[in-house]
Amino acid sequence: MDVRAKLAELNLTLPVAALPVAAYVPAVRTGNLVFTAGQLPLVDGKIPFIGKVDGAVTPEQAKEMAQVCILNALAAVELVAPVDSIVKVVRVVGYVNGVSGFIGAPGVVNGASELLIHLFGDANGKHARSAIGVAELPLDAPVEIELTVEVA
Repeated sequence: MDVRAKLAELNLTLPVAALPVAAYVPAVRTGNLVFTAGQLPLVDGKIPFIGKVDGAVTPEQAKEMAQVCILNALAAVELVAPVDSIVKVVRVVGYVNGVSGFIGAPGVVNGASELLIHLFGDANGKHARSAIGVAELPLDAPVEIELTVEVA
């Protein structure tokens, strides 16, 4: 599968993986599974929308940022296995930094899920998922995503 060609259809590109800022690695491969660290919606080293969802950041903006997180997660996968070797998206975990009472975390994380399904199709792109509302995220990001994939 040519993931970059599918991304190009959407006018998206795979970014360069962000370097870790603490004592962890961006991705780990064990057997045929790759687990990524939580990925923030960094674009050229900056987060385009900062703050809490349904406050300073709209749910629609946060959904877009979840898509950016997935692009960054795929870039992290590429550090340990070619993205074209992904045969199945296994699991997505999304953390959403929402205002008190915000219950729309699943809709925000849909930005990540929908992109993965577009890239890998229903059979290989649909995945198990958690969408969790949190009080704070690093750098006041509105969303953070972890990805687990199976590779050939």
